Amino acid sequence: MTQKPSPKASATAPGFVDLFTPKLVTVLREGYGLSHLRSDALAGLTVAIVALPLSMAIAIAAGASPAQGLYTAIFGGFFVSLLGGSRFQIGGPAGAFIVLMATTVAVHGMDGLLLATMMAGVFLLAIGLLQLGTYIKFIPYPVTVGFTAGIAVIIFASQVKELLGLTLSGEEPGPLLEKLPVLWSALPSVSPAAAGLSLITVVVIVGVKRYRPSWPGMLIAVALTAIATAVLDLPVDTIGTRFGGIPSQIPMPSLPAVSLDKVVEVLPSAIAFALLGAIESLLSAVVADGMTGRRHRSNCELAAQGVANIVAPLFGGICVTGTIARTATNIRAGAHGPFAGIIHSVCLLVFILVAAPLAYFIPLAALAGVLAVVAWNMIEKPAISSLLTASRGDALVLLSVFFLTIFRDLTEAIVVGVALGSVLFISRMSRATSVEQRPTFVRDDMADSEEDRGPYDAHWEAESDVVVYHINGAFFFGAASAVGAALDAIADNRRAMVLDFSRVPFIDSTAARTIEGTAEKHRRLGIKFVIAGASRDVMQGLFAQGLKPPEVSYERSVEAALKKLSSS
Repeated sequence: MTQKPSPKASATAPGFVDLFTPKLVTVLREGYGLSHLRSDALAGLTVAIVALPLSMAIAIAAGASPAQGLYTAIFGGFFVSLLGGSRFQIGGPAGAFIVLMATTVAVHGMDGLLLATMMAGVFLLAIGLLQLGTYIKFIPYPVTVGFTAGIAVIIFASQVKELLGLTLSGEEPGPLLEKLPVLWSALPSVSPAAAGLSLITVVVIVGVKRYRPSWPGMLIAVALTAIATAVLDLPVDTIGTRFGGIPSQIPMPSLPAVSLDKVVEVLPSAIAFALLGAIESLLSAVVADGMTGRRHRSNCELAAQGVANIVAPLFGGICVTGTIARTATNIRAGAHGPFAGIIHSVCLLVFILVAAPLAYFIPLAALAGVLAVVAWNMIEKPAISSLLTASRGDALVLLSVFFLTIFRDLTEAIVVGVALGSVLFISRMSRATSVEQRPTFVRDDMADSEEDRGPYDAHWEAESDVVVYHINGAFFFGAASAVGAALDAIADNRRAMVLDFSRVPFIDSTAARTIEGTAEKHRRLGIKFVIAGASRDVMQGLFAQGLKPPEVSYERSVEAALKKLSSS
């Protein structure tokens, strides 16, 4: 009689085509009807209304023009939805990139930003195709919370000048510690009109969110302040006075200036863009999964983000990533699939082609108010509170990343945060691994009714010169020292030693080397050394360090080892 294979055994791992099939194709295969199109059209229009002021505000804060923010949402958002591995992801410019992009523009110019964005796109495409997206998810939670909060503080500080309409005597410094004294000295130049528009913007956004959450608060606030600016002829900077308005046409694609020296110069920025883009987009996709019960394809999503960041700069666009707020808005608006993201891009394109002149009177103070609200929402207050009180280790990681982000460097903050998080994890795992001695004649955790009692074997109880040690937990370099010290403490007058590996899920080379040293010591003393209950993977790790029969005996269980020793 043949045994029927279990579902787990018969299941095959997804192939390359399965992993990189866009969710758009999946949705079409399921069947796409007119009702689905209506849902996606309504959701796409809703997201476009949210993305319109936000894309321009982010671009301005990053040192680009408002039109470049719209180009980013149009072309980047289109390819993220067309090729992405998430049904609901909305791509476009994100607030998390503001500091990095502004720094890159200040140091390398706009061509440097466009080149770094394209290079980041190549890196993201490679990360996706090499199926490394899974490892991006290993960023510790305190790192992302502290990093996001630090960026929020920097974003708000960068908008103080526009929020209050300050007049600075020179260029605004980038570093926070240098920026604050300059802003303080410029406080006498506060513009009542600009400050009033900023306040109105914040109040309208917060009020609409509270009393009419389904309404586009950001667009309403920007529209009201633009009308007030035009009707009252307020003396404030607008998109028209600062940038000359928004072009009513799409530029022809062109490559930024490329040279080997320029590539080397912007390489650190490109790496930072790719790392942050991967984290931000996958985090957004995970949030979308949690809201819908769906599952995204992480590597397909990263590949799509790569293509989007390669294409967008050809039209003057800046960094593209998945955006949590717009993705959540898309889901709440009833989106069925990726067509909603495509329609969102088309709606923004129509705005540029038809209604671009309307943006002339949008005050920069209103867009600064939009970003102030965005910065406040980026700070995860409940998460920060719980992490600060949960453990000292999590609090240390969170605060380190937060202050390094504000006062040092974003990339440095992530590297240090991941390193601290890794050390904290290793410490916790090492404490979870234990070694203990138990009587050799008592079965471990055996219920009375589980099996028939075997005949009494007095030799087991009398076998005092055989010691059994049980190792519990992952046996790796963090726990190797403590386990090795415990094993070395065994008295030398034992006839045999049994080491129970049945509860060891894996072993690394350092731990295997520790066992090899213990086995060598026992061989010199003439003590039999038996390893019991080791899985195949653990045995392979031990074999790699030379722990092979006949120097070391292997048995399937402690009971089998004791029986063999009692008969020898």
